Amino acid sequence: MTPADMDFPARSRAALAQPTLQRSLQGMRRMMPALRSAALAGLPDHAALRERARESRDHALEHLGHYLLEYERRVVAAGGVVHWARTAAEANDIVAGLCERAGARRVIKSKSMVTEEIRLNEALEARGLGVTETDLGEYIIQLRGERPSHILAPALHLGLAEIGATFERHHRRERRAPLTEAGEMLVEARAELRAVFQAADVGITGANFLVAETGAAVLVTNEGNADLVAALPAMHIVVTGIEKVVATLDDLGVLLRLLARSAIGESLSSYTTLVHGPRRAGDAAGPREFHVVLVDNGRSALLGTSRQEILRCIRCSACLNHCPVYTAIGGHAYGSVYSGPMGAVLTPAFEGLARTVDLPAASTLCGRCEEVCPVAIPLPRLLREWREDALRGGLTRPAERRALRLWQWLATHPVWYRFALGAVVRALRLMSVPAPGGGRRLRHLPWFGQGWFAVRDLPAPQGRTFQAQWRSREP
Repeated sequence: MTPADMDFPARSRAALAQPTLQRSLQGMRRMMPALRSAALAGLPDHAALRERARESRDHALEHLGHYLLEYERRVVAAGGVVHWARTAAEANDIVAGLCERAGARRVIKSKSMVTEEIRLNEALEARGLGVTETDLGEYIIQLRGERPSHILAPALHLGLAEIGATFERHHRRERRAPLTEAGEMLVEARAELRAVFQAADVGITGANFLVAETGAAVLVTNEGNADLVAALPAMHIVVTGIEKVVATLDDLGVLLRLLARSAIGESLSSYTTLVHGPRRAGDAAGPREFHVVLVDNGRSALLGTSRQEILRCIRCSACLNHCPVYTAIGGHAYGSVYSGPMGAVLTPAFEGLARTVDLPAASTLCGRCEEVCPVAIPLPRLLREWREDALRGGLTRPAERRALRLWQWLATHPVWYRFALGAVVRALRLMSVPAPGGGRRLRHLPWFGQGWFAVRDLPAPQGRTFQAQWRSREP
């Protein structure tokens, strides 16, 4: 992350001022929760499945070394090779070395958050390799030199006009009229990518899961591009995090039943492929070489800590789709490839809390993210832990620390607490105005909250504190 990436307040303000992004986020707020709810309504054993998913992920993480070695053994038995990378730099060097040994000039990729995390594209391009993303959203943002704004919808922040202008700028085609229709853009992107698929020397994918029982790398997509990336080139390289391993195919089945429902509101994604090594004798197609690069990059440091639970994450994006903060500012404001509640927990672990201290604070702690997480990650608790670390480490802003000290003093002096709270309630009541539907509303406050009041009012208190009302209640 660069210094500009870390300026969360500035990036948030910029996001709030982007009309196209705000329209997309408004659509997400309206559609995604409803789609998820409808999909899970047809799954009567959802609660039991969620508990099984949580248990299976915890079991795999508690025995991670065993299952990773078992997975490696299965891959080697099938003719593949497993590589271990402690850092992003090691992972990039391994992949680049494999490409150079193969004499590759052209690399194709399917969407992978881990390769975004380690900035694999930049590393390969620095060595003279041509790299092309084949997922439509990733392809668009690659042309624009941008990072994903959503785990599943990388180009969420863009409108059709911007995408059309991007294609016109990068695709050398004669045109009678500007690109304006989504169907036209899809056809054009498909034609451009077809030639890239045919010329590729190496294909790189991520993996949604790794199955220790069989040695399978599981690819879950809606476009089918990952299948072509894995099958057409002479070499297939899987780059994924060490936490993706699951013990058995039964565990995989449980997770797959929850993944698509949580992500896109469908029972299953369009394509779910289990890849087992290179081409075998008699196979009509497939890569001649199969490599898996297992990336640590800070993950093992979370094992055995209170934050190990974030490694259960299956990257479904449900927490993003339901988060009032993410759905107001989008992903780019977070400055990291991982955004929303899961990103606000994961990024400080990878990048250091001092560099990312604003991210855990970017939460209302409403608990919606934990409620919708298919593997029951306690995201609000993990966010609070990062906040506590920030406070203990003196990383929070001085004004925030002064306010907390004042609150602590009031909370431990009941008489002064009741006096101060009563005064605030009466002052707020005096500053309120009648609301059209009844009651009273605060339109602004003179000393803080201007961002809040720019887009909404605040219901005014009735004039007495809760404690005063409680003491005067009827028996």
